[in-house]
Amino acid sequence: MAQKNGIDGRKKPNLLITGTPGTGKTTTASALAEAAQLRHINIGDLVKEKNLHNGWDDQFECYIINEDLVCDELEDMMEEGGNIVDHHGCDFFPERWFDRVVVLQTENSLLYDRLARRGYTGSKLSNNIECEIFQVLLEEAKESYQEEIVVALRSDSIDDINNNVSTLSDWLRSWNMS
Repeated sequence: MAQKNGIDGRKKPNLLITGTPGTGKTTTASALAEAAQLRHINIGDLVKEKNLHNGWDDQFECYIINEDLVCDELEDMMEEGGNIVDHHGCDFFPERWFDRVVVLQTENSLLYDRLARRGYTGSKLSNNIECEIFQVLLEEAKESYQEEIVVALRSDSIDDINNNVSTLSDWLRSWNMS
């Protein structure tokens, strides 16, 4: 059961920032980690760095994440607290790890343009846009974590990202005072 200040004896909270690719997860997580002096863990980078995958998916042009290896790799860090985890999925992380789950959302035409600029095409592009349209990641988060710790934030612009970092910094300060 997630509680403020001290779940599993942690002195600092853990946050998960999730959302469809292109919604600003890494930008938001990096800025928040710097502002709050927390550790930013980008799961995509970690998977590549530590070979926590089961090979390459040619259709989606990405690594096939080995979720068990990722969780084993993160366990000690997550118990310590003070982490901002950045990943497009959320249903395989243990519920006890997170005190706040943030789902970033972006207007579909903006997201389409961002992903196209990244070189996404075909099924990779259409699947990600459909994921955003149908709010798949928000539903996944609500099904995987207590609904009161899940928050959806708009992420259409740099102003939105700055506001989100400010809002989450305020939340972190209130968590630390509890």
